[in-house]
Amino acid sequence: SQGAKLRVLSDHSKLAMPETGIGLFPDVGGGWFLGQCPGHVGEWLALTGQAISAGDAIEWGLGDVYVRSEQWPSLVEELRHGDQQSAEHVVATVMERADLAPVSAPKATIDRIDRHFAQPDVAAILDSLARADDDWTRETLATLRKRAPLMLAVTLELVRRGRKLSLADDLRLERNLVHHAFHLRGAARSETVEGIRALAVDKDHAPRWQPPTVAEVDPAEVAAFFVSPWAPDAHPLRDLQ
Repeated sequence: SQGAKLRVLSDHSKLAMPETGIGLFPDVGGGWFLGQCPGHVGEWLALTGQAISAGDAIEWGLGDVYVRSEQWPSLVEELRHGDQQSAEHVVATVMERADLAPVSAPKATIDRIDRHFAQPDVAAILDSLARADDDWTRETLATLRKRAPLMLAVTLELVRRGRKLSLADDLRLERNLVHHAFHLRGAARSETVEGIRALAVDKDHAPRWQPPTVAEVDPAEVAAFFVSPWAPDAHPLRDLQ
């Protein structure tokens, strides 16, 4: 929903890009919109797949307006049957019900995110977390150790590149990455195929990542994901502006 003109959230909203849990990366523009988050929040959200609530989403630029859930029936009714002559009328209808959203992430958490997820690579992030040794860092470290090491490296590179790209260029890059996720190493060694198998097919929740540890990730394999399989004039999204 990040492409919406007005992103309306409620007290029931939970936002996440959990793709690393299946050996993928935050796609559909995730490299770009997570890259626009303040500090290193985007890296944290992308690598861990952490779910956040409305207040944090708005604070970090991933939502626009908070409307309490009890207001939604009347809001929907007004949008369906009220006089909505233009986009401005729609915005006004929503804003009549807007409220302040509670922010759940304390400043200490933001400081931790920026300290650990500013590190230059995944190995350094894990090392930084391991040395801190508090409840938040232990939980974060445990989450990251469940993810595909190769795709953590790809995801980190995507967000950091996406921060400097236009949305169109980021989407072209992500189209390349999707192709490589399934074809670069073949289905037998695709981390995405394995992640989907473990979560949705066999449901054993025990993916066999290749390689199994961050220390064994080959930088050349990461770099190969960022080589386009298409010439610029043959790219499927070449006309995207």
